[in-house]
Amino acid sequence: MGRWTVYVLIAIGFAVGCAFLSNWQFERNETRSEQIALVEKNYDADPVPLSDLIGADGALEPGDVWHPVVLNGEYIADDQLLVRNRPHGGTSAFEVLVPFRDVDGRVFIVDRGWVPPGDGDSPDAVPAPPSGEVEVIVRLRPGEQLPASGRGAPEGQVPTINLPSIAELVDGDVITSAYGQFVSEEPAGEGTLGRFDSPTDDPGPHLSYAIQWILFALMGFVFIGYIIRTEIVKHREEVEGMPAPVKKSRRRDSDADVEDELLDAR
Repeated sequence: MGRWTVYVLIAIGFAVGCAFLSNWQFERNETRSEQIALVEKNYDADPVPLSDLIGADGALEPGDVWHPVVLNGEYIADDQLLVRNRPHGGTSAFEVLVPFRDVDGRVFIVDRGWVPPGDGDSPDAVPAPPSGEVEVIVRLRPGEQLPASGRGAPEGQVPTINLPSIAELVDGDVITSAYGQFVSEEPAGEGTLGRFDSPTDDPGPHLSYAIQWILFALMGFVFIGYIIRTEIVKHREEVEGMPAPVKKSRRRDSDADVEDELLDAR
């Protein structure tokens, strides 16, 4: 019975672990569903002025991510930066960040698109942004974290779109809560950059993984139950296969009968 108790405790511990992992996958599925709903709501919305969504405090509300905004002003081409190791076109491409000074005086980082890698540490060519007054439409995106590995980048490049660190490289009042993913500009710049794919509406495998972990927990109890039943059946067969014990009192009576027969024969 002690061994069976251990078996049951193991099954319970396994079920608790599966329940934790299942709940984690349910939460990831819920988060993914919220992201898809946000894209569906904002991605193709009508553009609004930047100041309508990012006010004087410079904060970006989570519900405004992906919403298009209109910028009016000029690119600061001299402060252009490249973001390394971006997955586009099946390669580790470079994304082109160009600060944009809006009519309200603030500087907003625009990701104009991507270029393929070159033979060295930089792309072979990067199309220049238009000069002078420009109207640009971008979609709002939150900034990224710095690499956990601490990796850096050559001069004129950055490892991620970490807006506070980029603000240190750019002159002016830089908005650090969001950057803009390029949609269009008028007039257009020279050359053509790679454009961004629309975000996928695939919910991912999180829901199916959550259900699988629940099934694993149930299978753990079934397996332990099978082991316990097997041991019970084996023990019962061993008991039934043993010869029946002979009672000592009967053996003594049989010995006495033999002695009586010997006496009578004499």
